[in-house]
Amino acid sequence: MKKTLILGATPNPSRYAYLAANKLVAHGHEIINVGIKSGEVAGQPIERPEKIHTDVDTITMYVGAANQPDLYDYILKTNPKRIIFNPGSENPELEKLAQNKGIATEAACTLVLLSTNAY
Repeated sequence: MKKTLILGATPNPSRYAYLAANKLVAHGHEIINVGIKSGEVAGQPIERPEKIHTDVDTITMYVGAANQPDLYDYILKTNPKRIIFNPGSENPELEKLAQNKGIATEAACTLVLLSTNAY
C-alpha cells in the first residue's frame, strides 16, 4: 500500500480531494490530509502544511498551480516517490523541480487510477 499525502484536503464532501481520501482509505492506503481547512476526512485530521512527513510514497495534488509556490519547500522536503497532478493542478515549474530531485510526476486523476487498479 502507498502512504499518500493529500495536498488540498478538505472536509467538503463535494470536492474531489474528499472523494479521493475516502477512496484511498477504502483501497487500503494510509493517508495524511494536508490543507488549509480544518476538520477531518476519512477518519484522519486535516493538518496544516507544516510537519514534514518523510515516509510518503505519493503526494496527490488538489491545489491549483497559482497557490502552489508557497508549498514548494514543503513538497520537496517531504520527498515523495511521486506526485500526482490531478486535473486543474498541473504545474510545469513544480514538475521540473520535483523531477530534478528524482521525484516522479504524473498528470492523472487519483480517482481514475484507483478505479482502474492503476494506482
